[in-house]
Amino acid sequence: MTDAPSPNFDARALPISMIVLHYTGMESGEAAIARLRDPEAKVSAHYVVEEDGTILKLVDEEKRAWHAGRSHWRGITDVNSASVGIELVNPGHEFGYRTFPDAQMGALIPLVAAIKARHGITRGNVVGHSDIAPARKQDPGELFHWHALARLRLALPRPTRNLVDPGWPDAGFMLALERFGYDVEDREAAVRAFQRRFRPEMIDGEVDGECRCLLLALLLPKPLGDE
Repeated sequence: MTDAPSPNFDARALPISMIVLHYTGMESGEAAIARLRDPEAKVSAHYVVEEDGTILKLVDEEKRAWHAGRSHWRGITDVNSASVGIELVNPGHEFGYRTFPDAQMGALIPLVAAIKARHGITRGNVVGHSDIAPARKQDPGELFHWHALARLRLALPRPTRNLVDPGWPDAGFMLALERFGYDVEDREAAVRAFQRRFRPEMIDGEVDGECRCLLLALLLPKPLGDE
């Protein structure tokens, strides 16, 4: 791990209870890192993981980095105060979105494991930027390897239970989605964010039987709980 301090931080107002994963969404990693360290940009993260697996530490975990912006998760609106932010170098949807290399994921996994253990973070609070800001963000996106984290109990897995469609009306689905943690003010954006995370092969913003079954499974108690 290499220290690359950013001046863009302040004091936390909440204990750490979340990890938020991002992609940098710029044409190069160098440009993204420079921006995260630029005092004029007023953005930062605690860590950056480059595509070759190099980890840069920009902000100490006890400080509040500026990565989440206007966001919401499980009743928390000051997500910056409650989270550790990790940026993954990737050009994102605007500049040629691509899969995340094995070296990058190989570095990310122990980093997430250490942060999660250090702060007692639950699997359900290891989230993507799109989960906490569905109307504004798409990252880390549908190509991110959530399954690689999930199989090590570092994030929630995609449910595999063979459940009967609960048949919720759309309003009922949105209530359940809000209960799970999402901001549902923009209904279609919230559904897309849920799909991007748990059904990335079809992101259409439409509530269907598969979405209802997936969400029901996520809301059921153990063994799929988010401890």
